[in-house]
Amino acid sequence: MKKEFEVLDNETIEDCLTRMQKEGYTPVKRTEKPIFKEEIHNGQTDYIPIGRKIIFKGEKLV
Repeated sequence: MKKEFEVLDNETIEDCLTRMQKEGYTPVKRTEKPIFKEEIHNGQTDYIPIGRKIIFKGEKLV
């Protein structure tokens, strides 16, 4: 069984991995998704990167 774990704002990557392990999961894939902010300048829309979301896919340990 697989489950996704997102690194929360108030935790580090290590904290997330520890949380996964406590729930009985091991990481099998890491995905990073950029977070953009939309700003309009002179009628033109610009997308400014403001952060990233890190998501781990975990597989249940047997």
